[in-house]
Amino acid sequence: MADTGFVFICALLVWLMTPGLAFFYGGMGQTKNVLSTAMYSFSAIVVVSILWVIVGYSLAFSPGNLFFGGFDYVWLKDVGYSIPKEGIPDVLNMMFQLTFCAVTVAIISGAVAERMNFTAWLLFISLWVLLVYTFVAHWVWGGGFIDEKIGALDFAGGTVVHIASGVAGLVLALMLGKRKEIALPHNLTLVGLGATLVWLGWYGFNTGSALGLTDIAMHAFVNTNTAAVFGIVAWVGIEWIVIKKPTFLGTMSGALAGLVGITPAAGFVTITGAMCIGLLTAAGCYWAIAYLKPSLGYDDALDAFGLHGIGGTIGALLTGVFATSSVGGTDGLFSGNPMLVWDQFLAVIITIAFVAVMTYLIAKVVSFITPLRVNQKAEQTGLDVTIHGERAYRE
Repeated sequence: MADTGFVFICALLVWLMTPGLAFFYGGMGQTKNVLSTAMYSFSAIVVVSILWVIVGYSLAFSPGNLFFGGFDYVWLKDVGYSIPKEGIPDVLNMMFQLTFCAVTVAIISGAVAERMNFTAWLLFISLWVLLVYTFVAHWVWGGGFIDEKIGALDFAGGTVVHIASGVAGLVLALMLGKRKEIALPHNLTLVGLGATLVWLGWYGFNTGSALGLTDIAMHAFVNTNTAAVFGIVAWVGIEWIVIKKPTFLGTMSGALAGLVGITPAAGFVTITGAMCIGLLTAAGCYWAIAYLKPSLGYDDALDAFGLHGIGGTIGALLTGVFATSSVGGTDGLFSGNPMLVWDQFLAVIITIAFVAVMTYLIAKVVSFITPLRVNQKAEQTGLDVTIHGERAYRE
C-alpha cells in the first residue's frame, strides 16, 4: 500500500510537468504566440492519453522481443487494477509511464514553437508516439536490447525522454527552417512559474522511477535536488564571468539542465556524483545554447535540443562515469568499470540515430498531408489569433 500511494503521488507530480512546460515555453516566446505555444503541450496530454491506453503502453511494455513490445495490453487488456500487498498495480505503472510520454512529446514543441502548423503537430506527435517513443521505451525499460544486451543504465529517462525529445526537436527545427522574427522571452515571471512546476514534478519523475518507497528512491530524491542547484551554480557562475550579470533566466535554465543531467543517473550515483553531473551538464548546455546554436545557425526556438538533447546526452555518458554499486548495484568508470561508459555511449548513439531518422521520415509523411509550417502572414500576425482565435493579453 505504501508503494502504491507513493507512486500515485509521483505520477501526479510528473503529470504536472507538462502544464509547467506550457507556462515555461509560453513565457519564453512572444506575446502573440503564448497560447499557441502552450497548446502544443496541452495537446500532448490529450494525444498521448488516448494512444497510450489503446495501444502505446502495450507496444512499450507488454512482452514482445528485444526490439518491440507486443499487443497483449491493447485497450489495457490484462492490465490489473487491484492493489497488491507488495509492489504497485499494473494500471498505476501504466499511468505513471503515460505521464513520461506526455512530457517527452511536449518537450519537442520547444524547438518548433512559433512556426509549426498545429494540424501538422497533431499528426506528427500521434505517429511519433507509436513509431518512436514506444520503441525506445521498450528497448530501455520494457525488456529490450539496450537493457538486456547492451546493459546501459537509464534510471528515469535520459535516453527515452531527453535525448529522444531533443533530437526530434532539432530535426523538426531544421526541416521547418528559421523563424522570420526572433525575440527575447516576453515574460520571465511566467518562465519562472513554469520552471518551478517542472522542477517540482521532477521529484516525482526521478524518485517515482524507483517504483516504491525504497532507499533508491531516497537517493534519487536527494540527487535530483542536488544536481538542480549545482546546475544553477554552474550556469549563473558562467554568466557572471562571461556577461558580468547573473540572470533569472540563467537560474531557471541551469536548474533544468541539472535536472536533465541527473535523470538517467538519479538512482545510480552518490551525492558527489550528482554534484558533478549538475555542474558539467549545465556547463555543456550553456555552451550549446550560447555558442553551438549561433555558430551552426539552427533555430531551436526555446532550446529543447540545447537543454534536453545535449543535457540528456551528457547525463547518460556521465552515468557511466559516476555510477556505483553502493547505490544502484552497477559500477561505472570511477568505480573500476570503464566498460559502462562504452555501454552508455552505444545507447546514446543508437537512440540518436533511430530518433533522427524516424522523426525525419514521419515529418516528411505529414508534410504530404498538410504543410509543416504556417504561412508567412500567420507567422507575422501570430499563431494565437490565426490558429486559435484568441489573445493571451489585452491590447
